[in-house]
Amino acid sequence: MASNNSEIEKEFRFFRVYKDGRVELFHPHWDTIPPFDDPITGVRSKDVTISSEPPVSARIFVPRVTTPGQKFPLLFYIHGGGFSIMSAFHPSHHEFCSTVVAKAGVIVVSVEYGLFPSRPIPACYEDSWAALQWVAGHVNGNGPDPWLNDHTDFNRIFIGGNSAGGNISHTLAVRVGSIGLPGAKVVGVSLVHPFFGGTEDDQMWLYMCPTNGGLEDPRLKPPPEDLARLGCERVLIFVAENDHLNVVGKNYYEELKKSGWGGEVEIVETAGEVHNFHLRNSSTDKAVELVNKFVSFIKHE
Repeated sequence: MASNNSEIEKEFRFFRVYKDGRVELFHPHWDTIPPFDDPITGVRSKDVTISSEPPVSARIFVPRVTTPGQKFPLLFYIHGGGFSIMSAFHPSHHEFCSTVVAKAGVIVVSVEYGLFPSRPIPACYEDSWAALQWVAGHVNGNGPDPWLNDHTDFNRIFIGGNSAGGNISHTLAVRVGSIGLPGAKVVGVSLVHPFFGGTEDDQMWLYMCPTNGGLEDPRLKPPPEDLARLGCERVLIFVAENDHLNVVGKNYYEELKKSGWGGEVEIVETAGEVHNFHLRNSSTDKAVELVNKFVSFIKHE
């Protein structure tokens, strides 16, 4: 008879849980790359520590600066990975952010937040909120980072993310709408293949969040009152036809329209594509289309 050490109790999309409580991630390791200055695009990047306890950091990207004191909008970006894997420093996320910076003329702050199982949910939400507040702490030009002090237009802040990062982006927009982000104006929120409740992954999220409120938890199933108070003017949602999260992205779009929120919302569906296809191969025509649409949302074209 097998011991409890090898008996599986639960199995989810990103990990399995053994009866002795051990968690085994299916993809426990991922590549990371250091920040660097791109001589072709002029995009510069560096890593900063936001908090040592809990550990929160970010990669900051700035476009080519042509005049002293030049101001740019800022995108606060949250990577995906099922709340349990991946990094702001992964090559695919670095490339995505760098491309957006070069094409949109925008500063990007890409947050490195706590992941399950070492830091269960709600660490991801709290870390991201702390990082967004850290960004807003530069509004008077005396924050800890000179790039943000010198070059951020705090009247043009955007929040965005893919998959789990899309879900976290939504919660940040709700907080901004509820309690504000002093000195900063969040103009738009962009959700790429966002995770919300309504699929088989619900039970995985509930397991990762020991303090969850069940299937009606507002982070899993945003209620109308949260949607109505989103603290931005515009929302752009991307869904992919063959993504298991397609339906929840569309549901979010429909619920937002019905909520009484006063902003503009648009949804873009990519035919024949899967979850996060633009990160798997950024050179395809459809991936370039997605990035260009993401960029035009920031530039308000």
